Formats: sequence, C-alpha cells, structure tokens
Amino acid sequence: MEEIKIDKKINIKGLICPYTFVKSKLAIEDMEVGEVLEILLDYEEASRSIPKSMEDHGHKVLKVEKINDTDWVLLIRKEKE
Repeated sequence: MEEIKIDKKINIKGLICPYTFVKSKLAIEDMEVGEVLEILLDYEEASRSIPKSMEDHGHKVLKVEKINDTDWVLLIRKEKE
C-alpha cells in the first residue's frame, strides 16, 4: 500500500462538537485540492461525525483509525474547493 503524504496536521483533542468540525472545516478550507489533512482527536462522536460531514462536503475520507484507548486519527483528502 502506498504511503499517504500528510500535507497538514491538526490536533483537536479536548474539543467536542461542534468545535471539532469547525476546526476541521477551517483547516481543510485552507488547503489545496488533493492535499491530505490528518486530524487527531479524542472525542468518539467526532470520529463518526467529522468523516460524514467531510463526505457531505465532497471530500474523501482515507482513514478513520482508533490508535489507542482514547484517540483517533482521521485522514481526509480535499477533493474540491
């Protein structure tokens, strides 16, 4: 499997909805189409709601992975402006 290049990382641990999505949305708006955003979070609901919202906005969810007892990593590729 090819290595995914991360263009931008944000850490939103400690935040809850809707702040988790707002921070993620602002981060991806700042990026170029085709770039990948890595989101580190510790709010379980956001591990489901952010990928759904990103897909609703036309972006591609590359990965949703629980990396330990409390944290998730999401990889989102910006697909459109």
